[in-house]
Amino acid sequence: MKKIDKLVLGRFIGPFILTFFITLFIIVMQFLWKYIDDLVGKGLEWQIIAELIFYASASFVPLALPLAVLLSSIMTMGSFGENYELVAAKSSGISLVRFLAPLIAAVVLISTGAFFFSNNLLPQANLKMYTLLYDVRHQKPALNIKEGIFYNEIEGYSIKVGNKEPDNKTIEDIIVYDHTSGKGNDNVLIAERGEMFTTADGRFMVLRLINGRQYSEMKPQTSQNNYEHLRTDFKKWEKYFDLSQFALQRTDEKFWRNHYEMLSLRQLRIKIDSMKSQLNEKEEGFAASLNEHYSSIRLFSMMDSGKAFDTRLLTDFNSLRANEKSEVLKRALNSARSVKSLAGIADRDIKYKKRSLVRHELTWHRRFTFSAACIVLFFIGAPLGAIIRIGGLGMPLVISVLFFVVFHVLTMSGQKIAEEGVFSAAQGSWLATSLLLPIGIFLTYKSMRDSSLLNLDWYYSVVNRLIQKTSE
Repeated sequence: MKKIDKLVLGRFIGPFILTFFITLFIIVMQFLWKYIDDLVGKGLEWQIIAELIFYASASFVPLALPLAVLLSSIMTMGSFGENYELVAAKSSGISLVRFLAPLIAAVVLISTGAFFFSNNLLPQANLKMYTLLYDVRHQKPALNIKEGIFYNEIEGYSIKVGNKEPDNKTIEDIIVYDHTSGKGNDNVLIAERGEMFTTADGRFMVLRLINGRQYSEMKPQTSQNNYEHLRTDFKKWEKYFDLSQFALQRTDEKFWRNHYEMLSLRQLRIKIDSMKSQLNEKEEGFAASLNEHYSSIRLFSMMDSGKAFDTRLLTDFNSLRANEKSEVLKRALNSARSVKSLAGIADRDIKYKKRSLVRHELTWHRRFTFSAACIVLFFIGAPLGAIIRIGGLGMPLVISVLFFVVFHVLTMSGQKIAEEGVFSAAQGSWLATSLLLPIGIFLTYKSMRDSSLLNLDWYYSVVNRLIQKTSE
């Protein structure tokens, strides 16, 4: 490796690593902000949050890589242009393509690694993340009994505390409704004061009431349904509540394993072939059912039970008597309604299967498109950096975000259009890449010709010359 290659790679690797982790951090923060309501107030341990962030970070790697490549390539080439190092290289007879050769090799290596990551590690990361996210979202809020509000999260009980002391243990004016019998409010406890705390192992909450009364509704003793009430005074009453229901319940991953986001390329291809076969069988079965049960031959073959109809009725409806016409029209109407109902059910089922098939195909293509996007965005970013000749995080960041937003919007639009059946899955998946590729080729061509396409000084000079000519 020549010194110039080491120089170019050394100037690229640092910004790439920095921008990659910054981009990944921003995307993960956006993810957490989206689900913040499902995470707050549930008493989750920090290990659970850290595990969720780790798997989310792995899932968003394919999204962060293209932006990191785009931004770091603009920063690197912009820095070379700003310090006139690129001009010096060109004056020494080194072409832009030769100057970019080590970066091209590095980006191809990154793209290849991104592909293997998407195919082998990403499905497992998605499986872990979505399973854990489902468990967290369905987790009960943490035990938090507030003053003056009935707390109903403990199964079978409704608890109200009038006042809580600063020690968060001593309580006053307590009302406990016991619904464990399943017969409504047939057991009520009222106490002046008490204590509420959890055991050392955190498995149980202890509610200890002092100087209170218990009101219980007895079963009717006679056929007149006369209910008796039992009132019991107590000096001390203690109840242990099991808190295992507030612990995070981990779902078995096998329930999510067949989701298209959790499958590798080989598994997706097998699933897609199977779904195509099922879809063809469904369409053929619908057509066969119509021919068997709702054809015109069958409609006119039997008018009355066991009585065959003449085939002339198929072509000569006017020859029928009035009552026969009425019967035929009634049967035809009923048959049409049945066909409409059957067609509606089949249509919804086929549309659902087609959309599911398209989503599997989109996921299959997405394993390739994000890797290809790294290369395409590099050939946009590197020429742009050579043209604008500005390094740092100012202008390069603005341009990178602009192009990445265009790429992301085109990607999402292509997928939505493909799901609606307007585009095929391949066309929808490769829409963004195919539209941005000509831009990359154009910018590369311009940078090789030392174009002033985005040179602000060149625009200023043009404007000044125009102003001088108009003033003359």
